[in-house]
Amino acid sequence: MEYFAPPLASLIEEFSKLPGIGRKTAQRLAFYVLNMNVNDVNELANAIVNAKKNIKYCSICSNLTDTDPCFICGNTKRDQTTICVVEDPRDVIAIEKTKEFLGLYHVLHGSISPMEGIGPEDIKIKELLQRIRELDVAEVILATNPTIEGEATAMYISKLLKPLGIKTTRIAHGIPVGGDLEYADEVTLSKALEGRREI
Repeated sequence: MEYFAPPLASLIEEFSKLPGIGRKTAQRLAFYVLNMNVNDVNELANAIVNAKKNIKYCSICSNLTDTDPCFICGNTKRDQTTICVVEDPRDVIAIEKTKEFLGLYHVLHGSISPMEGIGPEDIKIKELLQRIRELDVAEVILATNPTIEGEATAMYISKLLKPLGIKTTRIAHGIPVGGDLEYADEVTLSKALEGRREI
């Protein structure tokens, strides 16, 4: 870093702290910012500060929002009897893009991972159970990722919900549209066979 003037070195250092940004990409981003006009740089800086200052967690579903409750929880036209449980706020966006789900969400902010020291008390499971007790919930859809951690989290939550008599479903996993069977791994194929349905 001794090749760069201290302000540039500092900018490169900050960019390199971002996930997925290596030293070379950080340098490219820093040089790109230096070539931007001052107004665009100010807008970028303001957008970062504004997002950090104004984005918070919804007090109901724990999704990211600038209003409380978030626009989904505040929408009375949505199905109040169905909750889709996801690991991350980005998962809400992915499901919303399908325009297929019209219920509510609950964001766990992670999954159970003993290897990383993350237990059930470290994610928003307690808050989910509280919501279920307060609402007249008919179905909980477990849409955690198809990873070991996501599966463990789904199983843990389903065991907690079983005594409550609430219908608990898991999103299907399997072959992606446009995929070839010969390239699918055994776990994906077995999940696809498990989740088969009549046509």
